[in-house]
Amino acid sequence: MAGPARVPGTPAAARIGRSVRHLVLGGRRHDIEHRALVMGILNRTPDSFYDQGATFALDALLRRAEKLVAQGADLLDVGGVKAGPGPEVGEAEELERVVPAIEAIAARFDVPVSVDTWRASVAKASFEAGAVVGNDISGFADPQYLDVAARAGASVVATHIRLAPRVPDPDPVYVDVVATVAGFLAGLADRAMEAGVPGECVMLDAGLDLGKSAEQSLALLRASNVVAGLGHPLLLSASNKTFLGTLLGLEIGERREASLAAAALGVTLGCRILRVHDVAGTVRVRDALAAVLSERGGEPVPAHRTR
Repeated sequence: MAGPARVPGTPAAARIGRSVRHLVLGGRRHDIEHRALVMGILNRTPDSFYDQGATFALDALLRRAEKLVAQGADLLDVGGVKAGPGPEVGEAEELERVVPAIEAIAARFDVPVSVDTWRASVAKASFEAGAVVGNDISGFADPQYLDVAARAGASVVATHIRLAPRVPDPDPVYVDVVATVAGFLAGLADRAMEAGVPGECVMLDAGLDLGKSAEQSLALLRASNVVAGLGHPLLLSASNKTFLGTLLGLEIGERREASLAAAALGVTLGCRILRVHDVAGTVRVRDALAAVLSERGGEPVPAHRTR
């Protein structure tokens, strides 16, 4: 299926409602109209907000990868620098963290691998090591990022963020957070396609908690159908995030059920890639929803529709 027409400056509102049926990862086409994909998170960081370095050691990361694949992960996302504030991690250190991990995972498991980085140099080395997705939370701030991805034949994740990664943003203000994010992501998708990344290889991420208050993140989750209607697969990264803890007064280790609820709502509103810590639970939720939502007079429910 062709991606959205490459019309720079097309208002986001004019693009809403475009059907998304497939996502291409490493040359393989995935049917996402009928079934969302589950992306397992692998943090090779000593200061991850969730696991606090539990998989920083390479052997621990590989054991975790094996477990996530056994639980049904459709792809794995490897990151070497956390999104939030923390000690500086230079390019050489990030490369040392992610490249050996990606090489080992790609050699052991038959699942697509994503690299969570905003540096084009790290993305390039990761693609050479076997990654097929560049997950960039910076909104392609590195001007070389999209060219690197296009040359490698890689897919990308276009994410909304207000400031730069790792920069505190305690009081974000938007006139209309949904319209702002949808417009920003539509522009990023156009940039990616103009750089040579096919529309079926461009995923969108509203960036929950990235320069958003809890209320703004909730508004975006509720409006997932708007972003999903832009004509590209929508990735939901809500797992164990702060906005869920704020909503229910939960500490990080208490947010499993809230994360599964967010995933379920996201799928019904058009999210088709679920980036999660709890792969086993999310797979069960995904499969139950796929069975329910596909029973509509024999016709599957398009990804962008609400129920």
